[in-house]
Amino acid sequence: MVVATKAIVFSAIKYSEADLIVSCYTQEAGVKSYLLRNILKSKKGKFKASYFQPLMQLDLIANHKNKGSLEYIKEVKIATPYRSLHTDIVKTGLVMFLSEILKNCIREEEANQQLYSFLENSLLWLDNNESIANFHIFFLLQLSLYLGFFPDASQIEEPYFNIMEGVFQNENNTDYCLQGEQVENFKQFFHLNLSNLDSVKLNKEQRKDVLNLLLSYYSFHVQGYKRPNSLAILNQLFA
Repeated sequence: MVVATKAIVFSAIKYSEADLIVSCYTQEAGVKSYLLRNILKSKKGKFKASYFQPLMQLDLIANHKNKGSLEYIKEVKIATPYRSLHTDIVKTGLVMFLSEILKNCIREEEANQQLYSFLENSLLWLDNNESIANFHIFFLLQLSLYLGFFPDASQIEEPYFNIMEGVFQNENNTDYCLQGEQVENFKQFFHLNLSNLDSVKLNKEQRKDVLNLLLSYYSFHVQGYKRPNSLAILNQLFA
């Protein structure tokens, strides 16, 4: 079946000498993997390897057989050229981290228009703004909403956060309850949107602690979760 769809690149892995296997999140069919033959060797081919950098937004015409095997792209063009996402060193680090998180967490081969719009709009905001120190934390918290495990904030005034249950509570009754500055700083992100993202003032250690809380939370709620390899690079950039 030939499908025209928007797509966001999650990863591109070299296969054999000149091929790429590209994982994308498509607007029309969820996660799809494509085999691009000879893209690393041919200079006259209709596809460029640079199109398939992490989190690039593309317009694809693809042949989807939907049999669990690699699919094939017939035509591709960049949907929205980025201004800074692949040239600014800090944003590049964020792109590495976020693409790894997304590939780890999103695996369904089905359309989810709300999730796609969230990713699309968030990446465009990141590309066009400079006050981004809190972006990855805000992004992960919001992403959990679309993945189905956004924390219950109805008792957010309580001092403990149970990372296994995803609730705030008034007593420490399990080994999975956190409290203190880390939790209080985490609470601030529930009142944010992209327009006031820089209103939360954290130093590098505080921000790192909140991120670690969120990643621990993800580890309980994402099946087969793997801690991102790019986390060390991200922490170094924000140091």
